[in-house]
Amino acid sequence: MLLRHVPFLKSVFIYSFTAFGGPQGHMGMMVKTFVQKRKDVTEDELLEYNAFCQMLPGPSSTQTVTLIAMKRGGIPLACITLLLWVLPAALIMGLFSFLIFYYGPGSASKASLPLHLFTYIQPMSVGFVVYAAVRMMNKSIKYVATTGIMIGSIIATVLIRSPWVFPSILLVSGTISNFSNKRIPGTQQKPKRINWINLWLFVCLFLIAGVLSELARRQNWSHGLVYHLFENFYRFGTIVFGGGQALLPMMHYQFVATQAHLQTHAVLTSQQLLTGYGMVQAVPGPVFSVCSFVGGMALSQYGPAWQAVGCIVATTAVFLPSTLLLFFFFPIYENLKHHVIIFRALEGINAAIVGIIWASGIVLFQSIAFEWANIVVIVITFCLLYFSKIPSPLIVVGWLLMGLTMYQF
Repeated sequence: MLLRHVPFLKSVFIYSFTAFGGPQGHMGMMVKTFVQKRKDVTEDELLEYNAFCQMLPGPSSTQTVTLIAMKRGGIPLACITLLLWVLPAALIMGLFSFLIFYYGPGSASKASLPLHLFTYIQPMSVGFVVYAAVRMMNKSIKYVATTGIMIGSIIATVLIRSPWVFPSILLVSGTISNFSNKRIPGTQQKPKRINWINLWLFVCLFLIAGVLSELARRQNWSHGLVYHLFENFYRFGTIVFGGGQALLPMMHYQFVATQAHLQTHAVLTSQQLLTGYGMVQAVPGPVFSVCSFVGGMALSQYGPAWQAVGCIVATTAVFLPSTLLLFFFFPIYENLKHHVIIFRALEGINAAIVGIIWASGIVLFQSIAFEWANIVVIVITFCLLYFSKIPSPLIVVGWLLMGLTMYQF
């Protein structure tokens, strides 16, 4: 039955190599790829999925594309899609850990990476964010109340740099839109079946990982760092809200500042951690793939085979809890959203998501140099997306080639 989904999986695979800019930039490409081109979901559904994922811990863009696949082919297709989406970025960051370990952060490693390719990628990502915001604003902002929610969400997101701002904004926005009693849900659909195995598996893995990590520390197990890595990254995937940006302080505290249970092993330096986090900004795919780099570096002293194990363990552990929670909570949400309170809340939540996307574009723009070249790249990217039918992967490839060409001159 999966054969009929091959075109969809092909699009996901191409998307995984061209989705730059973190979760904000990913939304623009999702609109272009899965809404306009393939029509796998509507814009309303994409907004709804993204809003739901913002309320869960873990990588929101990864969860959103997983839900798109889940709608088409259930959990089996969702799992394959998740693998195709994560694998390219995780592989690149894992290989980067080998490059840093064997060649160091000096000139040799830098010369091996054509970083000039990514000169225009960040302003291009801002163009994708603006495109997504404009498209979704036309669809979701229809009343004075939703306009106010959008503006308030922009201000709160820009001024309050905390991962907890996202679930807080969604809660407040859903409450505000419930003051309207004009909209009621349509026909009640058949309730979705709740699969409790996902929740039990999530809890059991959390407890087992903690117990094994503590036993490995107390009994000084050989290669006990593997158990520590799984526990650490599984915990990160369980409690991180706000995307991959919130991972950096947690990993710095765990692997750089606090080294009590790692003192007999090689650990990351602050410079290595920041190098990996900087590199992941120029890599397509989820920002959470930086965990592949950190896991590889943490086991690098054991040799290449164990370094590869570190990449796999860290990547698996950080994506697993959010995926299990997604599979458990989404059917519950599907059942609840037909109740009038949830139905009315969605209007405010969708408006808040539009505001968060606008704010993300502002934050991204503030992080790049204020140069006319960057502004031109943003404008051209937006115009190509909004007024032409050029596929978004070709736009990405074009800016990559432009960066390479300009470097030659």
